[in-house]
Amino acid sequence: MAGISGEQKGQRRHARRNHELLVAAAREVFSEQGVAASLEEIARRAGVGIGTLYRHFATREALVEAIFDERINEFSAIARAAADEPDGWQALVRFLEQTLELQAGDRVLKDVLMRYPPGAGRLASAREEMRELFEQLIERAREQGRLRADFVFPDLAVLFWSFAPLIEATSEVAPNAWRRHLQWLLDGLRAESATPQTEPPLSDEQLHAAMQSLQEQRFGRLHRAAHKEPRS
Repeated sequence: MAGISGEQKGQRRHARRNHELLVAAAREVFSEQGVAASLEEIARRAGVGIGTLYRHFATREALVEAIFDERINEFSAIARAAADEPDGWQALVRFLEQTLELQAGDRVLKDVLMRYPPGAGRLASAREEMRELFEQLIERAREQGRLRADFVFPDLAVLFWSFAPLIEATSEVAPNAWRRHLQWLLDGLRAESATPQTEPPLSDEQLHAAMQSLQEQRFGRLHRAAHKEPRS
């Protein structure tokens, strides 16, 4: 079999470099404008044409996944470290605090985890992996009698959503305001503070529909505009 020519190696290096430039530019633009930002702007900052962007990332979701992959190991490590804590309640508190710290400092990660709808591919598989870890934390805290018995995974997802507007609104004036909000919520999650719920938790189907609705409310206009972005 013939070896790879110098010209082919040069083309591959150039392609890898463009890939790296696009991911770096996407992280920058998404951090400033959210994950529905203009793909044209990302290509411009990377110094390539929009056609080059689409050759590397056929969809916006593929570009989001490339960025998400950079942080997913860090996020999973938080959940696994919390799982090693023998006290179920302290494990859950540690997980919530560290996860929110991570999200408060990374707009892209926050947008993906809280608002980007699950689909196929890496994002979907990563969500499933994280859900298993989250459910283990919840179950252990419940079994030890520290977490109220009716708190389930969809409730955790809704809890995270409640922080998104707070983190955004206070990022410049009071960047740690989310900690006070978390403390109020934690007090309400303690088993000894629980009062009977009259409303059931969201089902998986309702949670999925709610995520799609939230994403459409937040990014619908920008996403519709994005689908009209020209390819060259």
